[in-house]
Amino acid sequence: MKEGPVHQGRLKTPFHSRLEKLDTVNEWHEWKGYSSANQLYCSDTEYFAIRNATAVFDLTPMTKYRITGPDALDYLNRLVTRDMAKVRPGRVAYAVWCDDNGQVIDDGTIFHLREGEYRLCSQERHFAWLQAAAIGFDVTITHETEDVAALAVQGPTSYSVLSKMNLEGLAELKPFGLMHCDFQGTELMVSRTGFTGDLGYELWIDPDKAEALWDALFEAGELHGIRAIGTAALDMARIEAGYLAAYEEFLPADETVRTGVSRSPLELGLEWLVDFKKPNFNGRRALAEEKRRGSTWRLVKLDIEGNKEAHNSYIFSNAKASGGNIGFVTSAVWSPVCKQNIALGTVKTPHGKPGDTVWVEIYYQREMHWNRKMAKATVVDKPFWFPPRRGATPPGPY
Repeated sequence: MKEGPVHQGRLKTPFHSRLEKLDTVNEWHEWKGYSSANQLYCSDTEYFAIRNATAVFDLTPMTKYRITGPDALDYLNRLVTRDMAKVRPGRVAYAVWCDDNGQVIDDGTIFHLREGEYRLCSQERHFAWLQAAAIGFDVTITHETEDVAALAVQGPTSYSVLSKMNLEGLAELKPFGLMHCDFQGTELMVSRTGFTGDLGYELWIDPDKAEALWDALFEAGELHGIRAIGTAALDMARIEAGYLAAYEEFLPADETVRTGVSRSPLELGLEWLVDFKKPNFNGRRALAEEKRRGSTWRLVKLDIEGNKEAHNSYIFSNAKASGGNIGFVTSAVWSPVCKQNIALGTVKTPHGKPGDTVWVEIYYQREMHWNRKMAKATVVDKPFWFPPRRGATPPGPY
């Protein structure tokens, strides 16, 4: 009997037929009920497509909500910490939303599609919470995850690839901008957004045109090193860019059981997203009090000596690990492009200021034996990867 992929009872995205043909390792995981590839051939090879060519990632399982109505702006301004009145139609904003205690429920992107029409994209599902928060506002909230197919097209040759598809206005599209264009008689939305910290775009289309979009994209990218990727490669790029991920850098506040394990935007280095000039938003009072008295935790970016990745490591203030740990690593990777051992972590204040030296307790296995190493680490202020092409408009051809 011929063996085939194990049926996992998960939903298939409109791009699954194309991904399945490329899959050589059968490493799929569940993402909000959908089957999503961890890797398709080799995560390292896929990673280099992000940094050296064009990488394509299936974004369809990302949770999407359409928010419309006369009070859509007022509703979002009550919901998130930043001032959405400053986000014009045709622009995209990164945002976080909190509970009444100022603890982060989730982060995501808000697309101002047209006047009075928004799309909120997030890692987690929040439909019931969004509906409850809408009481008193004249808005309509629609869960449209299954109604929109999406691809992330990332990497230095991504602009050149999409240019071959004759997408009018692409050269003028600035970072965090969006545009609408025609693709085979269907509206295609293109946004200059992504999760890699590099030049990149995201494509949004009706599921019925998903396979046609995939085929046209890969035909255009044939001479530009285009390659489909999985979550593992994307996560490597995310850490290099210093981006946060739910269940890594923070736990959604509405899912935690114990106190003290959730985080506020101020503790996650997102104070720039909190606009205290707004009259009111969820968690404002608690965040104002935290700003006055100071935060308990601080998110840090770490440049660690050596090449042993610091997954799940404790962080100490000294090499002897005396006095107890001051925090822990949340995400770690050896960065091939930066040639650095890097990590994101959370430490107790006042530790963790840029330039501070801390020590990371790393355990690694060599020839079946576990070894312990206290590695020196420096707290850095900037993302590890921030190429000029990321913000260039128009991007240079590659």
